Amino acid sequence: MDTQKTIKIVTEYITLGQFLKFASIIDNGGAAKSFLAENEVLVNGEVDCRRGRKLRNGDEVVVLGESYRIKG
Repeated sequence: MDTQKTIKIVTEYITLGQFLKFASIIDNGGAAKSFLAENEVLVNGEVDCRRGRKLRNGDEVVVLGESYRIKG
């Protein structure tokens, strides 16, 4: 991981499924369930496969070798 990308949100939280779509990792929200079943996603250093997981300001997500920081 070279650099950390920032994902800005204007709400209290964004779900992991919404994040994947917003970050252009998946094409649509319907793909979140299968993507999470097939790929390891780390949220704050722990594996998480719940598409409804709430991501808040300061959370770190690592997916497909890329690191993202949630900024609210």
